[in-house]
Parts: sequence; C-alpha cells; structure tokens
Amino acid sequence: MSSRQRWTLAAVCMGTFMLLLDITVVNVALPDIRKELNASFTDLQWVVDAYALTLATLLLTAGSLADMFGRRRVFVIGMGVFVVASALCGFSGTPTMLNLSRALQGVGGAIMFATSLALLGVEFRGRERGAAFGAWGGTIGFAVAVGPLVGGALTDGLGWEWIFFVNVPVGILTMVVATLRVPDSRNPDAGGIDWLGVITFSGSLFLLVFGLIRANDYGWGSTTIVIRFVGAVVLFATFVIVERRVRDPMFDLKLFRKPAFDGVSIAAFALSAAMFAMFLYITLYMQNVLGYTPLETGWRFLPLSVTSFVVAPFAGRLTERFPVRLFLGVGLLLVSLALLLMHGAKPDSSWTTLLAGFIVAGIGIGMCNPALATGAVGVVPPEQSGVASGINNTCRQVGIATGIAALGAILQARIETKIEPFLAAAPVHVNANEVGRAIAGGGGEQVAQGIPPGLATRFSAAADSAYTSAFNEILIVGAGVALAGALLAFVLTRQRDFVSHGAAAEAEAAAA
Repeated sequence: MSSRQRWTLAAVCMGTFMLLLDITVVNVALPDIRKELNASFTDLQWVVDAYALTLATLLLTAGSLADMFGRRRVFVIGMGVFVVASALCGFSGTPTMLNLSRALQGVGGAIMFATSLALLGVEFRGRERGAAFGAWGGTIGFAVAVGPLVGGALTDGLGWEWIFFVNVPVGILTMVVATLRVPDSRNPDAGGIDWLGVITFSGSLFLLVFGLIRANDYGWGSTTIVIRFVGAVVLFATFVIVERRVRDPMFDLKLFRKPAFDGVSIAAFALSAAMFAMFLYITLYMQNVLGYTPLETGWRFLPLSVTSFVVAPFAGRLTERFPVRLFLGVGLLLVSLALLLMHGAKPDSSWTTLLAGFIVAGIGIGMCNPALATGAVGVVPPEQSGVASGINNTCRQVGIATGIAALGAILQARIETKIEPFLAAAPVHVNANEVGRAIAGGGGEQVAQGIPPGLATRFSAAADSAYTSAFNEILIVGAGVALAGALLAFVLTRQRDFVSHGAAAEAEAAAA
C-alpha cells in the first residue's frame, strides 16, 4: 500500500468514524438530554432521526456532486458543515434547536459519507481494495457499536454536550489531512443535479417517518396520519416517475435491473432497520429499566464492538475469494439469531442476558459491512462508484430512520396496551397514550410523581414490566426483518452481476 493510499484510507476512515459515531453516540446520552432539555419521547426519536433523515435524503445528491466537482473537494466541504453543526448541537438549549442542528449535521455527514466509498474505489484495486474495504467496514462496525461507550464516558465525565464538541478538533484535523494528502478525482461525464428528485424523495421519506413517529399520538386512522402516509406514497411514486424520465437522475433506477444490486441494497436496509435502529431501545432498556449509568451502559456494548471490529477485516479480505452473497446471507442470519437470543429480558435481569446476542450480532455486523461495501461498487463501472455508494448508504440511513420510527411506534403502542390494566384498576386519572409515551422515553419517574405515594412503587414496577415486555416484542420484529433480508440478499446477489466477474469472463472468452 502506497503512502498516498494510506493517507486516503486514514482520512476516509476518520470521517466515516465521526459521522457514524454520531448515529449511536447520542443513544446513551438521551436520558440526560431528556432531563436537561425537558424532552418528550418524540423529541428523543427525532434526535436520532433528524440526523438519519437528512443523511439519507442527501446522500444521492452528494454522490452526484462528488462525481461532478471532485470527491476530495466535496468531502472536505462536508466535513466543514459537520464541524459547524456539531458545535451548534453542543450549544443547544431546547429540543427544537438540538434537532435542527442534528439535521444540519446530517447534511455534512451525507456529503462525507457519499464520497467515502468512491474515494476508496478509485484509489484501490484488487486485493488492496478488499483490504481497504475491510478496514472501512471495521471502522463502521466499530464506530456504530463503540458509540455507546464513547457517549457514556463523555456524558458521565463532561456532560452530554461534549459528545458533539469532541467532533470539532477531530473534524478540523481530518480536513487538513484530506486537503494536503488525498488526491482528487471526478467523473468527467457526470450530469447535473436532479433537484426535483431530491425534493420528492426527501419529502416522501420525511412524511413516512413523521407519520410513524406520531401515529400513536394522533391515532393510526386519523386524518392527519392518513394524509401523511398518502402523501409519502404519492411523492415516492412521483419520484420514481421523475427518475425514469429526467436526463441525469440522482437515483439511477437502471442499476436495480441487476439483481445483485437489489440484494446489496436490501441487505443494507435490513441490517440498519433490524440491528442499528434497535440500539436506541436496547440503551433505553439498560438505563431506564436496569438502572445503568451512561458509561456503564457503554461498557456493556463493548463485546459487540470488539467482535465486529475483529471480524470485519477478515471478512473484507475473504470477499475477494468467496461470493458476497455468502457474507450478506450468513451475516444477516446471525443478526436475526442475535436478536432472538436477546429475547426474554426481564425487569430484574442482569445485562448478561444480552451478552450472547451482543457477541453473535458483532460477528454478523462484521461479516456484512465489508460485503456491503464490496457489493455497492462491485456491480457498477468505476465512474459510477459515487452514485452507487450513495444509493447503498442511503439504504442504510433509510433503514435506521424508518427502523427507529417503526420500532418506536410498536414499542409505544404495546406499552400503552400493557399499562392500561394497571391504570384502569388504580384510582388515577391519566391518559394511557401520554403514559405510554413517557415510559417509552424513560419519563416514567415523572409520571410516578403525580401518582399517590402508595401507588407510585407499584406503578414503577408496572412501567418497567410494560417496557420490558414491549421491548421483547420488537426484538422479534427486528429478527424477522433481518431474516427476510438474509434470504433476499442470498438469492439476489449473484456473482455474475459483478463488473469484475463479467470482465474476467469476457477476457476468458476472448482468449478462447
């Protein structure tokens, strides 16, 4: 590996680590954010989803910009936006300001993330590309999984604001390294920006997530929620029509004519929706039910992070020898098994109830991430690597955003159902919907303060039981999503669809 390649890999991994760390680093800080900013369960969901939504909706556009104006240049600009937004997050004094700042963070993250795979795809070839993708995949697995530990240490030691402030010096260093050491590249045949596609896609995704998050509050059959879901469908249909007719689409639908690209995209979505979205609710269970501090919670995620970090580099190298479908199928199957192993948690369980699931999930994540990277750019020519990586990463972030919203909706609804018998039997006058939302977000103690002292202890026990029971149910849902993703990825990801495979076959035919 040359010096230039090492600097490129270092800059990309540093940027990727920061932006993915901020997907999960906030999870363990959410209880402290809720208390300090007086945030609701909906606010807490938006702290994560505001970031994931803008990240998802702008990735494709950022990939096109990188192909047009230079991947290094766009990468550095994205890092600058990310640094400024991180500082604004740390200075936020209200949930609204924090969520808006998180959305701006997602803008910078989208620009960086869309260019990361493209920079590696252009700079590395052959076995070196497999090793680079393995390191990149290990960075993803480590960043997403170690986020709770970093977030816990910063939250306990300095305050939740520092989970954002720490990005500032690291981001500036990454900008300097990228500017001085990373070569620039672009696609000379790149087209313009598909603004109509950006508007329809982002609008559709926003309405879908907004509807899922607020459906329990307004009612699933309410006019407000139905209009949002219908609007999401209409905008998405419009988006598809636009992408089929526009001259330079941001979302090249022709790529989905290759089953392998479909399989890789489905796997990216399923991994994020099933496992990474679940981190939020695992964290809330460990802190609000089991009573661990942010740092104690972070330490208990360490088996997952270490396992994924160790497995990913080996998986990255092996993707050059074995079919990608094998790593995606087996990896997602292990993620499904891991969520089933976590099932059965109780209010008085030890954290070790989750340990076996953490280890198996770490292996599964470590197998999937480098295979997703290889598959994303392996089925397209090098000049389309920016758009292809953007689509793949979009599927990841859409999975996180919709996964958090959907799992949160199920969690809150099941908590309401399970706490209702207690509320009906007790001489208290509180709304089950409000109580369910409070318990889901860790605000059960505030509700208990308004209940007669003789019932407060019983209510706390009922609240913990309701959350745990609902938590076990969404683990089953997540396992089902991962299993479906495993089957589809294994069936669709055909090795003959890969560009390298096709080129080798043509060379052999010409020689014959």
